[in-house]
Amino acid sequence: MFKIYDLETARRTILRRGVVGQEAYPPAVLARTEAVFGPGVPPPQAVARILASVREEGDAALRHWSELLDRNRPDDFRIPAAELAAAYQALPAALAQALETAAGRIRAFHQRQPLPNWQTAELGGVLGQRVTPIERVGVYVPGGSAPLPSSLLMSVIPARVAGVRQIVVCTPPRPHPAILAAAHLCGLEAVYQVGGAQAIAALAFGTESVPRVDKIVGAGNLFVTLAKQQVYGLVGLDGLAGPTETMVIADETANPAWVAADLLAQAEHDTLASAILLTPERPLAEAVQAEIARQVESLSRAEIIAISLAQRGGAVLTPDLETAAGLANDYAPEHLCLSVADPAALAGRIQHAGGLFLGERSFEVLGDYAAGPSHVMPTGGTARFASPLNVLDFVKITSLVALDAETSLALSGVAAELAQAESLTAHAAAAGFRMSRGRRCLIRQH
Repeated sequence: MFKIYDLETARRTILRRGVVGQEAYPPAVLARTEAVFGPGVPPPQAVARILASVREEGDAALRHWSELLDRNRPDDFRIPAAELAAAYQALPAALAQALETAAGRIRAFHQRQPLPNWQTAELGGVLGQRVTPIERVGVYVPGGSAPLPSSLLMSVIPARVAGVRQIVVCTPPRPHPAILAAAHLCGLEAVYQVGGAQAIAALAFGTESVPRVDKIVGAGNLFVTLAKQQVYGLVGLDGLAGPTETMVIADETANPAWVAADLLAQAEHDTLASAILLTPERPLAEAVQAEIARQVESLSRAEIIAISLAQRGGAVLTPDLETAAGLANDYAPEHLCLSVADPAALAGRIQHAGGLFLGERSFEVLGDYAAGPSHVMPTGGTARFASPLNVLDFVKITSLVALDAETSLALSGVAAELAQAESLTAHAAAAGFRMSRGRRCLIRQH
């Protein structure tokens, strides 16, 4: 189930990422898609059909797809604040306290992220930037076999801190009470029980019940990701989430039971999740392998874990920790855990990771729930250029330009010269008018 690979074999298999846009859809996904949409219809085409129908038919299409895909036809998509409050009041005290603690830490972390408005007069007149919140944001919260109230906290709270005026949360029908309770804790006025690609369509286009938004954030299944991809440009996106992934770099000081537990925690998300150990220590790799075999027997999602580890997991033997760090940079994992004697020193060698977890006490599960940063992180190697969800995802920057007369006149000549080089004569003329008028005004002033 959990294999040990030599370096070259690992490069050809579990460390080799696919080509973006050329995914091989699992046979089970293709079979389910064709059963609903007809023979030969691939997932992207099925999603396009859902988007088009919601755009044209609004709530009627939402009800159709909810009944067909989720086996539920809500009379009212909007779950009001009173029901959110009731769900919160009905929570067990320990769960309510856990949600409150997590929410407080997430809020405190994101409140420390700077959103600077600034101006300078050093370049002639006034130049600067103004930061303003996005007006309307949609948050998708997965449901299904593993409802994720933590994902609601991790997405809604940074938006709240940024000052977003309207936050619209969509989650599949019959949402888990903990999701509704988390919404109440965040001060939301409603949650909309619609899931899948149809939820993304409703947020992007708007329907009679679901408000249209300016940006959509939050991870989901394959259909959700494809729908986000197809509406990009009409709305903004936080990114396109792929299967979740973790990578652990460990040395001889690591606790094999803890390393195994961390890998299993990631593998239980779904069969496409990746859980990879990099280590120069074969005895450690073998001990982790044995621990995984022992621990998995008591876990509720053992079947999912077995498939995940067999397809995309394993231990990779490296010559040293420096080589492991290089492999991690090449892979650019969503989560990178450093279970080594000196994690701070090794962290200095890491350039690409969504989340960096230093030491075995700072394990990834704490990041998933309560450490503070959002657990919505870049997947599929996009940590090379993308960041975890944060307050900057919920604001936009407006450039401020208010030049004085002398600076405007001086730069008009620069602009005219560049415009002529680009054969944009209207641009050059606009600058030329200012140049002639500006000189006359300066002569009169003197």
